[in-house]
Amino acid sequence: MWVRLGGLAVAFAALSACDAVRYPGDGGESPQTPITRDPDGPPGPPPPTEPVNPLPSEDTASDGEAVDTNDPVAADPDPVDPVVTGPDPDPVPPGPVVDSDPVEPVFSYYEPGHLLEGSGQGATNQIVHAPDIVFPIRSAPSYLQSMVFKYGGSVIGGDECDARNYTYPWRDNFCETRTSNRNSPYCPVDKIHQGQDIRVGTPEECRILRSTPQSERMLHEIVAVEDGIVYEIGTFTVKLRSGGRIYRYMHMNMDALQVSEGDSVLAGDVLGFYSKDFGGTPTTFHLHFEIIQNTAEHGWVHVPPYLSLVEAFERREGGPGEEVERTVGVASAPIIIPEGIEIIE
Repeated sequence: MWVRLGGLAVAFAALSACDAVRYPGDGGESPQTPITRDPDGPPGPPPPTEPVNPLPSEDTASDGEAVDTNDPVAADPDPVDPVVTGPDPDPVPPGPVVDSDPVEPVFSYYEPGHLLEGSGQGATNQIVHAPDIVFPIRSAPSYLQSMVFKYGGSVIGGDECDARNYTYPWRDNFCETRTSNRNSPYCPVDKIHQGQDIRVGTPEECRILRSTPQSERMLHEIVAVEDGIVYEIGTFTVKLRSGGRIYRYMHMNMDALQVSEGDSVLAGDVLGFYSKDFGGTPTTFHLHFEIIQNTAEHGWVHVPPYLSLVEAFERREGGPGEEVERTVGVASAPIIIPEGIEIIE
């Protein structure tokens, strides 16, 4: 588990150079040098009639004057200054490489714990409990939000395929108010929503699914988020166990599951299809996703999945999400649930 931190990638470049130092020579041959013959060619040049070097330590300059070969400047009228190698006495400190074209966000999301106003009190101090998971929806557009307190939900009513349900920013709904006695030590109050609701697709696809028989709803694939074992299948739930975590999927098309209890799966394998099966209880089209983790402090408990899903979606989409500043305070007003409504999911 680790804290989500933002940052820039940093690159450093270092230059090194290697130059040869030029040393002047005597520029001629000794008069005693014997004539050599190329074994495959004509003989070499004849010996000189006079010494090339009048003095043992002198050369003849272009103007005919003798020069001291022990003086490198005199020996080479156009010397190359030696290059001093080694560390730069006053190096420029390396700095970050600035990207002139910053990557544009591919989606936006409210900060964790920022529930819809009036829907409950969120868990604001969150961490990424499940790093490196695969996003549970294979490829379709996906929107994290409340199902109960959005259009088509049991509190405000309306059409579940309303276009306003298919927009960013995402919103956390872990700890959202429920009437059933479900809890988590990570929520400030009891009787809460223990997972994250995910709406999938488009308004048009929502209407297509609604007109499709329940057992034939196979438009959007739902996948395993980690390698693991499908260890339990209920009336409207599938549980995937991976090490110290259990992932609970709810409301898939239970007539078209692609796995059975005891199956081993890899991250990304298809488990089933998006729907709204709830054992006869009405609900909207969505996937309810939970992370149950074995923690040192509390044992097996529900932990906030929001930031884990944010990072998984960034990986799926190949780009960053943009956290949106809150415009109102974290929801804290008493919830008003219509009489006779039981919110259990």
